[in-house]
Order: sequence, then structure tokens, then C-alpha cells
Amino acid sequence: MSESDGVRPRVPTGVGGLDEMIGGGFPAGHVVLVTGLPGTGKTCLGLQFLLEGVARGERGVFLSLEEDVGPLLESGRQFHWPVDAAVKDGTLKVLRLDPKETRQSLHRIQGELGKEFTALKAQRIVVDSVSLLNMLSDDEPSRRATLFALAGACRESGATTILTAEADPIHPEVSRDGLSEYVADGVLLLGYRTGSDGHRVGLALRVLKMRRAAHVRTVQPYAIGPKGIQVDAKAVDFGGP
Repeated sequence: MSESDGVRPRVPTGVGGLDEMIGGGFPAGHVVLVTGLPGTGKTCLGLQFLLEGVARGERGVFLSLEEDVGPLLESGRQFHWPVDAAVKDGTLKVLRLDPKETRQSLHRIQGELGKEFTALKAQRIVVDSVSLLNMLSDDEPSRRATLFALAGACRESGATTILTAEADPIHPEVSRDGLSEYVADGVLLLGYRTGSDGHRVGLALRVLKMRRAAHVRTVQPYAIGPKGIQVDAKAVDFGGP
């Protein structure tokens, strides 16, 4: 398939079962939001996506607004992913953006980040987590402008991108900021499933949207195991949120 056919090439995610739900992977160049409550595996999914690219000879960039490089790489080592080798040979680059350094971070997002991604020849980008961008702005118009500038920088590079965001604890089907869904071409929702007794019984993934791509709309269970996230794409839908 090619863009001349009206269909974008697909970028395999490396997440078992997910590609089956979205027709073979994310459409190339898409910005995809992954939102969920703490502990649902957002960072794990992002790293898994980047390491799949590394395995395919692609370059990836992880832009962290939360963890420092050390703890982030340790997270990858837990799954026995070759994060250290990837950093050493330059196929994986970890960048840090400190929301507390407001002026410098805003300048970087608005004027330099797209050029950085392009210079690094990034083919896959993960930004974790855009929820912390709220610390850079005092009002909604500024937050919106910053978020759109960040998404624009990712698109400018031509890379396929994952943005992670914390879900609203009261309404976990949407992001905490309520804006991220509007800048994204696709949205994945990671969440907890509860039984009739109110106890958590597992994790579930849903594709809320994926522009220019047919996708499964059912809620599918997934697990975080020794090799990362694995989605049971063939499981019977067990209901909405």
C-alpha cells in the first residue's frame, strides 16, 4: 500500500494483538494519543513501540516530561528490551524536557523541537506525558497553543508519534486535560475493568479513533507480562466502560 493509493503505509506497533485491531499498525505519520489511569502501561506501550522500531532498523526518540533517563531505561530492562544497546548505538535517543523550566521549555517546543527531531532522523517519537504541559501555561488558550505546537513539531519531523496522557480520574474515558484528543489522529484508551462486586479484574484497551484507518471498536483485554503488553485481540467484547 502507498499514499498514492489513498492509504498510508502502516507502522507496526510491536504490541501483540494491537496491530490486528488497527489493520496492521498506526498509519505512518500519525500522532496517536495513549491515555489511561496510572499503572495501565502507557509508558510501557511507548517504549515497546520504540523498541519495535529499533528492531526494524529505525530511529526513535523518547521525550520525557516525567522520568529521568536512568529510571526510564530501567523500565525497559525489566522487559529485557535492548534499551542500553539502542542508546549506545544512537538508534534510541532519550530527551528530557523539564516542565519546571517554563521559559526554556516553551521556547524549545515552539521553535526548536521539530528541528531536533528532524536532525535526529526520528522515525518514531514518544512524548511521555503531555499532561505535564499544563505546568507551562496558566490558561487554557496557552495550554492549547503549547499542545498544538508540540504535535506540530512531531508532524514536522515526519515521524509516527505516541503522546501519553493521564486520564481524568472521575471520567477515565477522557484525558485529564481534555485537549489532547483534539490534536491526535488516533486515540487508544487503556483502563481497568471491574467485576460486579466492584473489584478490579484486569486491564482493557479500546481504540476510540484512528483517522484514515478501519479499526476494531470493541473493548479488548490486555496484560502486562515479561515481554511487555499483549492484547487479546480475539477475545469477546465484554462491554463498555
